Amino acid sequence: MAAIVYREEGIAGFFRGIWIPLVTISAVRTASFSIYTGTKTKLHERDLLNRPRVLDVSLGAGLGGAASGAVISVGSAPFELVKVRRQLEYSIAAAKNIKLEKPPSTMGAVREIMSTKGFFGLYQGFRLHFWRDLSGSALYFGEYEAMRHILGRDAAGKQWATPSWAPIPPSLIPFTCGSLAGVTSWALIYPLDVVKTKVQQRALAGAPPRTAWVTLMRLLRGPDPTNPRTTVAGLGRIYQGLGVSAARSVLTHGFLWTIYEYVKKEIDALP
Repeated sequence: MAAIVYREEGIAGFFRGIWIPLVTISAVRTASFSIYTGTKTKLHERDLLNRPRVLDVSLGAGLGGAASGAVISVGSAPFELVKVRRQLEYSIAAAKNIKLEKPPSTMGAVREIMSTKGFFGLYQGFRLHFWRDLSGSALYFGEYEAMRHILGRDAAGKQWATPSWAPIPPSLIPFTCGSLAGVTSWALIYPLDVVKTKVQQRALAGAPPRTAWVTLMRLLRGPDPTNPRTTVAGLGRIYQGLGVSAARSVLTHGFLWTIYEYVKKEIDALP
């Protein structure tokens, strides 16, 4: 795939669709954290999941994350579908037996989707997108808060000494927990994201739809039922590209939580 992109479009092809996440990421992150913290606050006000133990901490954060993911998915789904369209232009054109001389712009892609499918065409694959965001956000926030609790943060947010088996400097705790939460939560929902993208790709190409289960089985076992892939080969097919995503997650989520915790601490210290 990388070779095809480079041959057809050069280096610029690897940045196809970059403007959509650049424009939306700040708004999505802000809304996501706002809903997450608001949900946790409501739970604590009702004395729910408020005990100082890792189960309560992770479940409370998980519920906040699930609420955040569910709400955000409604607004982010159209942007992600257009991003998929922009990034897979040549594959979609090939599936339609069309030779693409010059791919349409982002707005051109939006207009084309809406002209053939209407406004709700922007929500193709929404069910999978919804469950991916809900489960991914629940895992992400739940894991982060659980790790912070294990590493010595109390219910009031004060950081105490870390356990002897994890001598991490206090300044690196948000980065460490954020990185681990980002990588592990993404790895767990990665198959769902791959299936979602495949379902959306077929819908955008006008191909007959396949259910999520059929799509998953074809990824795992291959298209030929008489010559199925081994389980290891199938998992390798699904998790292809995870390494790049994981490396990106280490940095982005580590710095995200470091900055978030610093800003939150400064705001809380205001008179």
